[in-house]
Amino acid sequence: MPESTASAADLPTSPVPPGAAPLRLRGHQFSSAAPGVMAIINRTRDSFWGGNRHADLDSAMSALHSAVELGVDIVDVGGVRAGQEGEVVTAQMEVERVVPFLEQARTAYPELVLSLDTWRAEVADAAGPYIDLVNDTWQGADPELVHVAAGLGAGLVVSHSGGLAPRTDPRGVTYPPEPDGVRADVLRVLGKGAARAQAAGIPRERILLDPTLDFGKTTRHSLTLLRHSAETVALGYPVMQALSRKDFIGETLDLEADDRLEGTLASTAVAAWLGVAVFRAHDVRATRRVLDMVASIRGDRPPAKSLRGTIGADETPVGD
Repeated sequence: MPESTASAADLPTSPVPPGAAPLRLRGHQFSSAAPGVMAIINRTRDSFWGGNRHADLDSAMSALHSAVELGVDIVDVGGVRAGQEGEVVTAQMEVERVVPFLEQARTAYPELVLSLDTWRAEVADAAGPYIDLVNDTWQGADPELVHVAAGLGAGLVVSHSGGLAPRTDPRGVTYPPEPDGVRADVLRVLGKGAARAQAAGIPRERILLDPTLDFGKTTRHSLTLLRHSAETVALGYPVMQALSRKDFIGETLDLEADDRLEGTLASTAVAAWLGVAVFRAHDVRATRRVLDMVASIRGDRPPAKSLRGTIGADETPVGD
C-alpha cells in the first residue's frame, strides 16, 4: 500500500471547550484546569441517600476527616433535606445542626473552604464566622440572603429552581418550547442572579453558578442542561454542577440512589469536559479521579507520571 502523505496539519481537529472562569475562595482557586470537589455532609436523619445521614456530630466529623483524606477541596454542610419529604426544620433547628459542625470543622482545618447549604438569611448569619460560601439552592427565595453573604465576605451559589418555593418538588413544570426552553430560562435566571450578587458587593470570582439539576426540572430538562453545560460556562462566571446520585440519573438508568455512582461519574465527566469548575459530590475519591483524568484529556493537567514507551537512564531498548 502507498504511504500516506497526510500531515498532522491535514487532520481534523476537535477543539477543547473553553473552561469556566475560576472560583477564588480562602486563597484557593478552582477552574477547569484544577476542578474543585465539594463534599456533601448532611446534618439530617432523612437525606435522600442513606449514605449521607450525619445527624450525630461525631458522625459528621468522621465524614469530614474522611473527605479531607480523600482529597476534597470544599465541604458543603446542610441541615435540611431539599425535597418536601422529611421532617419540618425551623431556622433555629437548622442553626443548631450546622453551626457546631462548622465551628469544629474550621478549628480542625483552618484552610479548608467551608460552604453552607441554606436558603435562610438568619442561618447564614449565625454561621458567618466559619463559612466561605453560601450555597443558596432555592434561587434567592430569601432576598436578604445575598446581602448577608456579601456582608460576611463570602461567596454565593446562584441557582435556578424554576421559581419554586423551598422544599417543593417539581410538578408539571414546563419551559416552552419543550424540552430545550429550559436552557434560555436557566441562562436568564442565572445571569440576573449573578448581576444581583455583584450589585450587593460580592466579587465576580466568588459567584458560583449552578443550573441546579432536578430542582424545578424534569429528567429531560436536566439531561438537556447537562449536555449544554458550555452555555452556562459562557456566561463568564465560575460554574458548579451538583449531579451526585440525583433523580435524573436514577430515572435515566432506572436505578435507586445506592446504584447511581456510574451514572453520576459519566455525567461528571461530560460536565468537566465542557468546562465546569466545581462538582458537588457524595463520592469524593471517585469524583476526584474522574476530574483529574478529564483535566488531563483536556490538556489542562499533566499526567502524574509519563514513563510508558520511554527509555530510562538504566534501561536498554527492546531488541538490542
